[in-house]
Amino acid sequence: MVGAMKGRYAHLDRIRSLDPRRDHVAIYQTTVRHEFPWDMRMGLNLAFIRTFSMPEVAAILVGTGELTGRTQRRLDDTGLLMYEIVVHGLDHPRSRDAIRRINQLHRPYRHVPADEFRYVLACLAILPMRWLDRYGWRQPCCHEREASYGFYRDLGELMGVDGLPRSLSELEAWFDAYDREHLRPDDNAAAIERATRMRMVERLPRSLAPLGNAMVSALYDPHLRAATKVGPPAWPVRAALHLGFKSRALIVRHFHRPRAVALFADGIVTKSYPDGYEISRLGPPAG
Repeated sequence: MVGAMKGRYAHLDRIRSLDPRRDHVAIYQTTVRHEFPWDMRMGLNLAFIRTFSMPEVAAILVGTGELTGRTQRRLDDTGLLMYEIVVHGLDHPRSRDAIRRINQLHRPYRHVPADEFRYVLACLAILPMRWLDRYGWRQPCCHEREASYGFYRDLGELMGVDGLPRSLSELEAWFDAYDREHLRPDDNAAAIERATRMRMVERLPRSLAPLGNAMVSALYDPHLRAATKVGPPAWPVRAALHLGFKSRALIVRHFHRPRAVALFADGIVTKSYPDGYEISRLGPPAG
């Protein structure tokens, strides 16, 4: 076991040897694909649920029926576009195709306030780091936090989203204030949450199915539950989930080897596209 754990912090050592201003993409890729693949997926999923719950965004999504009527496909589309960019970096042709597709999908919604797009980027940059602070097998280091900010700052520029706060601390302060003011109870957000939670419950082991709804609710903080009109789960469920995540972190820290093969090294596979996909066709059809 000692030999297996000898290199447990090898990825962290490499991250700390890099410059978070210059090497933020490489650092972020290591964080997502090697150090915290499960935790970062969880954090990003919760970040997207929060962005879907903003009243103006929720109204658009319910109006198109994409997340309420074709939930699994649209969730897969969102994940594929995001991970294409993360896996390949911001300059790769596949990443540029994914960013181009995102911009095409957003083009009809130019009337949406720019702060809504800034909020999406802030959610993606900040919330997964906060998940790691609470449930990661180790807390993210300052390089990883700065790299997350730098990655989404640059992505925002490629999406035509300017005006993002100029530092991570400023972004966090802006995000918390904007979240408090604008994330409020909304019927459309509640409809989207009901659709997306069904997909989350379906992924649970059969033995946990009876507790599925309560467990999903326990993943949300009180503010998000209020916005999506979700009642608080019973405290034993909240406590058990918290204990389960903390126990998992200890097991990963002390008994798991560092990941040698990056997440999605063999490609990204989803339920909606078992035979592959074209980036240009992800998302709802044009028009």
